[in-house]
Amino acid sequence: MRAWFFQKHTLETTLRKIAVVLLVGIIGWICQTIKPPPPKICGSFNGPPITSQRIKLRDGRHLSYLESGVPKAKAQFKLILVHPFGDSKDFYLRASKELIEELGVYILSFDRAGYGESDPNPERSVKSDAFDIQELADQLELGSKFYLIGISMGAYPVYGCLKHIPNRIAGASLVVPMINYWWPSFPSNLSEIAFKRHLLQDQWAFRVTHYAPQILHWWLTQKWFPSLSSLEGKLDLFSISDREILKKIAENPDPHQGKGTQQGVFESLHRDLMVAFGSWDFDPMELKNPFPGNEHIVQIWQGYEDRIFPFMLQRYVSERLPWIKYREVVDVGHLMPYNTTISGAILKALLIGEEPSFI
Repeated sequence: MRAWFFQKHTLETTLRKIAVVLLVGIIGWICQTIKPPPPKICGSFNGPPITSQRIKLRDGRHLSYLESGVPKAKAQFKLILVHPFGDSKDFYLRASKELIEELGVYILSFDRAGYGESDPNPERSVKSDAFDIQELADQLELGSKFYLIGISMGAYPVYGCLKHIPNRIAGASLVVPMINYWWPSFPSNLSEIAFKRHLLQDQWAFRVTHYAPQILHWWLTQKWFPSLSSLEGKLDLFSISDREILKKIAENPDPHQGKGTQQGVFESLHRDLMVAFGSWDFDPMELKNPFPGNEHIVQIWQGYEDRIFPFMLQRYVSERLPWIKYREVVDVGHLMPYNTTISGAILKALLIGEEPSFI
């Protein structure tokens, strides 16, 4: 009897040890799986080379930039262009060179934190991106005020500037701007209708981004089930007009394609999503007009056929913020900025107040 009890006790102890080892192993595997790999910092060992001009920010990070348009010393207007999701400072306005020279526009584009050759920012936020823009403008001596154009996901740093550095902005255009479905002021029924226009896999990706960002890297890189359609190269979310533009882009591929994510997809794409669809430090629909008595210096340009950020929510934003001029263009989708005529109209409306003839 005693021997049997001893054997039973030994077996139970052994099973408990095995269970603990298995549990620790499973936890370790989970932690290893959801933990993103370290970024390949530009200029570091085995990292991409540094090939462009950069400034050093106060916190020690570097920000890569590119200057175009007319020389800064001769410019009538100084404009900072904020690139979209998955792109880099090499994104450019499709407005004609002749128009840019006629208006006298100096254009400064930059790699947002973690993109291209700009160092990642583990503390990246809407606010930090706004202050990156301010510091870039100061170090490159753009003066007390400058213009801003934010494209798609590049719109949230512009919202950040409207909140945190409004005194530095001469005017701003938010072009097919991102929408955070969890902004507090959105009526729940309206945001739900717009949200459900997305593919089911994208709805889940956005939910994970907002509610469980700790596992976002795993969610977007696992192969068990669909994640974010745009990262899988699906065209389902693009309108017919967008697909035509994509065909033209494919015929003349961008030599800089892929450079935006060269330091790793986590610090570029994934963190971009986490900031955009996370909890902000302010509600954009409670922004105060930074230009009292001078309306419509801030503009939203939206394509009616945009399936990525639906027009219905952009209309609501413009109703809540009547000091923002809302321009909705028919027969175009999310890739509206690739249209030369529209890009030229965006520039002229922002810089000289010229109303577009096609709206």
